[in-house]
Amino acid sequence: MSNSALNRRWAEVILEALSRHGLRHICIAPGSRSTPLTLAAAADDKFICHTHFDERGLAHLALGLAKSTRLPVAVIVTSGTAVANLYPALIEAGLTGERLVFLTADRPPELIDCGANQAIRQPGIFSSHPFAALALPRPVFDIPASWLVSSLDDIMNRLQHGAAHINCPFAEPLYDDDGQTGKEWQAQLGNWWQSDKPWLQQTRCTSVISVDDWFFWRQKKGVIIAGRMQAAEGKQLRQWAECLGWPLISDVLSQTGQLLPHADLWLASPRYREVLAQADVVIQFGSSLTGKRLLQWQAACMPPEYWIVDTIPGRLDPANHRGRKFECSVSEWLDDHPAQTRTPWAPQLAEWTRALNTHVTETPGDGWGEAQIACRLPELLPPQGILFAGNSLIVRLIDAFAQLPCGYPVYSNRGASGIDGLISTAAGVQRGSAKPALAVVGDISALYDLNSLALLRYTSGPFVLLIVNNNGGQIFSMLPTPEQERQRFYCMP
Repeated sequence: MSNSALNRRWAEVILEALSRHGLRHICIAPGSRSTPLTLAAAADDKFICHTHFDERGLAHLALGLAKSTRLPVAVIVTSGTAVANLYPALIEAGLTGERLVFLTADRPPELIDCGANQAIRQPGIFSSHPFAALALPRPVFDIPASWLVSSLDDIMNRLQHGAAHINCPFAEPLYDDDGQTGKEWQAQLGNWWQSDKPWLQQTRCTSVISVDDWFFWRQKKGVIIAGRMQAAEGKQLRQWAECLGWPLISDVLSQTGQLLPHADLWLASPRYREVLAQADVVIQFGSSLTGKRLLQWQAACMPPEYWIVDTIPGRLDPANHRGRKFECSVSEWLDDHPAQTRTPWAPQLAEWTRALNTHVTETPGDGWGEAQIACRLPELLPPQGILFAGNSLIVRLIDAFAQLPCGYPVYSNRGASGIDGLISTAAGVQRGSAKPALAVVGDISALYDLNSLALLRYTSGPFVLLIVNNNGGQIFSMLPTPEQERQRFYCMP
C-alpha cells in the first residue's frame, strides 16, 4: 500500500471516530502536510468546513463555534509554526471549557531534528495547557484500525472541557491516492462503519452532590454571585434568587438581567458592603468574574461558608475561601436545591440600586463615547440575537453601566482575557448560532485580529462589528502606570 493511500484511509478513520462524539464543524487552514485530513473532511458531508488563511484566527473561529454550539470543534493545520499559532485559543479554551480538537499535521519522525524544512518538535508543544494529548505514530499497515479508533475514543470520552491536541505525522507522497487502495485496512472495523456509535463507549457516572442541610441554609442570609453561564441558566438563577430573597450580584456574562445592576459602581460604597457582610453564605455560580470591584469584594468577603458551582474542575477561587466546590452545571445544582419563598433580607440594596440606575441612565447625555455606548447597549442589541463583548476596557464598561435583558446570550473571551482573536471568535459564535450578532471590541483588539475581518464575508446572519476607538488601550490610563511613559509604552494611541 502506498503512503498516500494509507494516509488518506488513516485520516478518514480519525474524522469518522471524532464524528461519533458530536463533531460537526471543522476549521481548516491551507497547507500541504495536512492534505490527508483536509481531503477526508472535504469528502464527508457530515462536516461543515470553515477555512481561513490565518491559523491564529482560525483557532479562535473554532473557539467561537464551540461556544455557541456547545459541541466539540476540530481545527486542521499543517506542520511547523502553523501549530504554534493555535496556542492562544487553546489556552482560552482550557480556562473557559469549550471543547476543541487540534489536529496538527506533522513530518514523520525520520525528518525531525535533522534539518528538514518545516519540521519542528510538535508533540508536547502546548505543555500542560491541553486537557488531553495524543501523539499518533506515522500511518503504517501493521497498526490495526481498531487501535486508532479506540485511542481517539479514549481521548474524546475524557474531553469534558478544554482542548485536545492530536498530532498526526504523515509521510510523503500525499497526493496520488486512487480512492480505493487501503479499504481492506479500514474493513477491519466491520459494521462499525454502518453504526453511529463510538468503537469504545465509556459511561461517566454524573450526579450532583446534594447539600444535606440545604433546608437549613436556604433559611439563612445568603448572597449570590453570578459568573459566566448559559443564557437559560441565567434566567433560572434569577428566578431562584428572587424566590429566596437573596441579593444577586451579576457579572455581564451571567445573562441574569442584573437584578442589582452596576455592581462595579455600588460595590465601592461602604454601606453596600456593610449589608453584604451580614451574609451567612455566599454562593458563586460560574467563574470568570469581570468587574474589578466585584473581584475585590469576592476576595475580601469572609462568610462562614463560600460555595462555588461550575462544571470546570479545580478551585476557581483566587481568594481560597473556606467552603465547598460543586463540579456540575448551574441548572443541575439549582434543580437539586429548590428555593423556598422568603422575604428579601436586604431590601435596601434594591432601593439604593434603583436610584443609582436612574442616575447612570440620565448622566451620559446625548454624546457618543465608551460610557454612552455601554449605557445604550440594550437599544443596539438585535432582537433574538447575540452580543459578543470584547476584552479589556469595553467589557468592564458594559458590566458597570449596562443593564442587559435577562436571558439575552452574551459571549466573550474572559478566560485568559487576551485581546487576540476577538473578531474571529465573534465570527465563530455567530456562525454557530445563526443569529443576528452585535460585536463590540476595542481599537487595539481590532488591530490584533485584523486578518479575521475576512471571516465576516461569510456570515449566517446579520453581523454588526462596532469598534470603539478609545485612542489605544486606555484601560492603562485607569491604572497607576507612569504618566511620562504611558502613551509610548502602554496606551499605543
